Amino acid sequence: MEFKKSPDGGWGWVIVLVSFFTQFLCYGSPLAVGVLYIEWLDAFGEGKGKTAWIGSLASGVGLLASPVCSFCVSSFGARPVTIFSGFMVAGGLMLSSFAPNIYFLFFSYGIVVGLGCGLLYTATVTITCQYFDSRRGLALGLISTGSSIGLFIYAALQRLLIEFYGLDGCLLIVGALALNILACGSLMRPLQSSDCPLPEKTALESVPDRYSIYNEKEKNLEESISILEKSYSNEEKCKSTLANGDWKQESPLPKNSTAMAHTKETETYKKKVAEQTYFCKQLAKRKWQLYKNYCGETVALFKNKVFSALFIAILLFDIGGFPPSLLMEDVARSSNVNEEDFIMPLVSILGIMTAVGKLLLGILADFKWINTLYLYIATLIIMGLALCAIPLAKSYVTLAILSAILGFLTGNWSIFPYVTTKTVGIEKLAHAYGILMFFAGLGNSLGPPIVGWFYDWTQTYDIAFYFSGFCVLIGGLILLLAALPFWGTCNKLPKPAPTMYLYKVASNA
Repeated sequence: MEFKKSPDGGWGWVIVLVSFFTQFLCYGSPLAVGVLYIEWLDAFGEGKGKTAWIGSLASGVGLLASPVCSFCVSSFGARPVTIFSGFMVAGGLMLSSFAPNIYFLFFSYGIVVGLGCGLLYTATVTITCQYFDSRRGLALGLISTGSSIGLFIYAALQRLLIEFYGLDGCLLIVGALALNILACGSLMRPLQSSDCPLPEKTALESVPDRYSIYNEKEKNLEESISILEKSYSNEEKCKSTLANGDWKQESPLPKNSTAMAHTKETETYKKKVAEQTYFCKQLAKRKWQLYKNYCGETVALFKNKVFSALFIAILLFDIGGFPPSLLMEDVARSSNVNEEDFIMPLVSILGIMTAVGKLLLGILADFKWINTLYLYIATLIIMGLALCAIPLAKSYVTLAILSAILGFLTGNWSIFPYVTTKTVGIEKLAHAYGILMFFAGLGNSLGPPIVGWFYDWTQTYDIAFYFSGFCVLIGGLILLLAALPFWGTCNKLPKPAPTMYLYKVASNA
């Protein structure tokens, strides 16, 4: 099916609006899970490391399953996936209100809600890209702020609902709000196909021509037919040997006509079976070639010094940078900060400043005189220093300032696709971004439990956040070293000077 040209407006703005609310409704509770985290600690009495797995799974499962999510959206479309995922998110939240223990929450909140959020994110981004071309950056920037504003509002909302209705009532109400995703999904009208149908192709011709490395000669088809003829003749001999010689079947037609019809029918059948066997053989070989090409491209990506450093940086960034959004409320409680001093939840400050950071850092990335890679490195180094400063904060004001700084710097997610594109090129963006997002999800899943285990071990968050800051700093410094331009002077053969970014010289891919 061939789609019409992206309208860059019209119904596309409705798509942006409903995608914004979809991300708002699905990511509001998982990103503001720090409020629920405190209640789960008191309700189940488990260790902080084990309890932190709930929020980690909710944020990491969607990223880990990003290849599956992309396949579902490509196969079924954005609208059906959004409606189905809305049921998953709402059902998972409501089911969590009946959780008898923490292990049940691992499944209901961590896996079900997390996977639903991953599907919804992929669906909203995909359909937005279909409706926008020249304004795609603006559209994606608008819908991405939905999750940050959801974090800001849901942090205060969930605390208020817990105060009035308890933890179970809060999860039921939040799950009911998530049912509005179904209404948003119903408005995601797919882009209409073009009126001119594409010429139909046979099954064998529909296989891409660029995988013609396995094209075989026609003799293979003839060999397949000859093999079938031999097997058929052997089968006829066995039948004639086992048949009773005295029994005969009278045929109303002459023997010659019957034999000719039977021979023609047999040849037609053998030819069809041979063609199908030949096609399956070719298709299997081409699928294998696709797999080999994918592995070869992956190896080529990791030969790029900057990409390898970017892979390490994003893994360490998510291990160290994600825990504050989950644990800041408990950090304040552990620091004996009076609840009367709380003007606004710390998680809400993180959320609103993340939205600001996404917009401002995205605007800075559009300036030609700013190197996007170095801008990303700067956010990592400053975030590492801010994380190391959290153990020194003993008042609400200092914790609020650090939360604002961390939230703003977490907005570097908006420039991460720019960095990936400049590192590997637009033609390899999808492949490279999928690999990086997988390891980002792995970092999201491991970060909060590791920090929680440090607390269970030392009964303080000091060493835990020193570890988090060290991880982010190491990732930023490794990426900085890989991006320095002097790597190009280490090669013996002269290379032309880069035209856009100095760090492109470091690429050997």
